[in-house]
Amino acid sequence: MPLVPHRVYLETVGCQMNVLDSEMIMALLRQQGYERVETPERADTILFNTCSVRQHAEEKIYSALGKLRSHKRAHPEKVIGVLGCMAQKDQQRIFARAPFVDLIVSPGQLQQTAHLIDLARQVGGRQAALSRGRHEETRGDAPSGHQTFDPLRDPEMRPHPFQAYLRIQIGCDKFCSYCVVPQTRGPEQCRPPGELLEEARLLADQGCKELILLGQTVNSYRHTTGGRTTTLADLLYRLHELDGIRRLKFVTNYPSDMTDPLLQAVRDLPKCSRYLHVPLQSGSNRILERMRRGYRVEAYREMMQRIAEFLPDAAVSSDLIVGFCGETEADFQATAAMVRACRFKNCFIFKYSPRAGTAADNLPDDVPDPVKRERNHRLLALQTEISTRENRRFRGRTVEVLVEGPSKMAAKHDAGGEHLQLTGRTMCDRIVVFPGHRRRIGELLPVVIQDATPHTLIGRLPDEPRDHQLVSLADTPVSLADTPVSLADTPVSLAVIPTFPACRDGAPVPEPSRETR
Repeated sequence: MPLVPHRVYLETVGCQMNVLDSEMIMALLRQQGYERVETPERADTILFNTCSVRQHAEEKIYSALGKLRSHKRAHPEKVIGVLGCMAQKDQQRIFARAPFVDLIVSPGQLQQTAHLIDLARQVGGRQAALSRGRHEETRGDAPSGHQTFDPLRDPEMRPHPFQAYLRIQIGCDKFCSYCVVPQTRGPEQCRPPGELLEEARLLADQGCKELILLGQTVNSYRHTTGGRTTTLADLLYRLHELDGIRRLKFVTNYPSDMTDPLLQAVRDLPKCSRYLHVPLQSGSNRILERMRRGYRVEAYREMMQRIAEFLPDAAVSSDLIVGFCGETEADFQATAAMVRACRFKNCFIFKYSPRAGTAADNLPDDVPDPVKRERNHRLLALQTEISTRENRRFRGRTVEVLVEGPSKMAAKHDAGGEHLQLTGRTMCDRIVVFPGHRRRIGELLPVVIQDATPHTLIGRLPDEPRDHQLVSLADTPVSLADTPVSLADTPVSLAVIPTFPACRDGAPVPEPSRETR
């Protein structure tokens, strides 16, 4: 270990997989004597863990690299690295656009990061550790080309030591026409259940209370060994028995793999969150076919019907893409109709951007950007109205909240006091803010909900006075009139897809009043 520790700055962009990868990278570097710093200026090693799902995420990284050009010129001894999906996708193009970058490392080779940093510092020159392309390997080759080093866990490197991701699957074999993930993260591989249980026990021993299982299509998990096949439902039953773990979640789900045994497991296991993230992407069969999603709208409706039957108190969220190749106004209206009928808890809505190397990159990107923006705004307005109505159902209810820390507002204005606005999540993944003591961070607490915005429930602890609030709805105004949406534009029979009641989160829930239906 060096007498003077190296200092590393690590910036993470993208999904939960990247957040977990960054935890692993930092744990690895800490073993080598590194300490983490909060600004590139203080670091002698500057790393970016990157995302290639959308063009915006890539341009954000190239912009950040551009700002370091003069800094690197003034401090040539510093090591700059690009990790993750951009490294695998762009490879030498990164060196072409940012020639002062010292190393690139793909998601499947992150365990080599510390070694490559040492080479860059001691030997010099450009260093790279990349996985083979899909066309260059067989499935038997995949584990060596796309590796995972998940057992290296460090609670101090997680945003919250009492919450942890557990990667049960890497890679993807779905090949949606717009998606780069099969190229950047490689073939789908499911980790052995015994290995996962061992890692989960380690996390529980470290004080983890909430375990979030990760996979590109997590409900596709199947691992066969010795003639026995373990599914995600089987894995949940085994993880449920672990002492210390209080909550189990899993993301992201693929609609066609939402099986009855899995829904039954979620229903029957008290620790399982009744929250399901299931991307729809489009409500038009024509667009779904062009996206190569592998299902039709009718199948998604049938899945939602089964979710409602097994889990009438479930909260479902989704992903949607607007402006995909060839999308017409009628296609967009079909998507809006599905959003109205499904009444998602929330939606992540994105404008389509072509990605090099995908099948859709060969299709004309023929929806003008102003049209994409306009459809994005209309769909956001519709989802905002739905989320507002659903969240208002919680007024007067008591929900269980895992306290994560100071709210964003409290963190911005934190004066170091012990009483502040805290934030956490319910069993159905709804965000709650409430006044409380700093020592309650990491605890599971009952919170009485007093009000709601589209994205946040606002409450108080039962022993706090009703008028003791540190948050005002005036701080986060929501005017549904700002972006009016007519629900009469594309009528949908709600008899086809029953709307969901709000998640009960383990507490008795009265029927909503007529005014909040």
